[in-house]
Amino acid sequence: MRTTSAPGRVPPQAVGASDPVAPGEAAAPVPGSGWAPENGASRAFGLLLVVTGALGLLAAWVITLDKFTLLADPDFVPGCSLNPVVACGNIMKSEQAAAFGFPNPLLGLVTYPVVSCVGLGLLAGARFPRWYWLTFNAGTLFGVGFCTWLQFQSLYRISSLCLWCCLAWAATLLMFWYVTSYNVSRGFLPVPAGIRVVLTDFPWAAPVLHMGIIGMLILTRWWDFWTS
Repeated sequence: MRTTSAPGRVPPQAVGASDPVAPGEAAAPVPGSGWAPENGASRAFGLLLVVTGALGLLAAWVITLDKFTLLADPDFVPGCSLNPVVACGNIMKSEQAAAFGFPNPLLGLVTYPVVSCVGLGLLAGARFPRWYWLTFNAGTLFGVGFCTWLQFQSLYRISSLCLWCCLAWAATLLMFWYVTSYNVSRGFLPVPAGIRVVLTDFPWAAPVLHMGIIGMLILTRWWDFWTS
């Protein structure tokens, strides 16, 4: 004898089961999970992008204001000029401070908000395709490359440090390595297995090593001054 389900009754097989996923469609995120589906990312990663973008923007904003003040008043001394080594004014007056024909921090005013917006999108559950992540990675690579050039100029050509510049360097470095680690972990960037393990399981190792090298260069560059 065949039985029929009563109207309004939930079929037994539906209890506790998730809705089927159509071919090619991303599965719904698990409530409370730290990862978004498909090409999303962890909330911690999204928060890191928001924070590093905000710190970079803060540094660029302060340097821009000081630069404009310095243009109006050549005798102006920025608040971060603390001693013969930490002298932001020397950096702002240098030719390297306008590498592209305009003050360098203006570039940061445009790019750092983009990083924070990507982070906010991830926190909201946004998903981005592979080409987007690779383009984003290329942008952070340009940023860390430009910062490396500025670090060399600061240490060995201008012979001065800017604390706000150092903050921007650290923020750019962090976002680059964590975006790279994410792309490697998702298979967007093909790398040898050993490198993939390090970048995926220990994403903090590369930025710590990178910042450690910069710190050692700064320490040794002015060793006599620091130890006097």
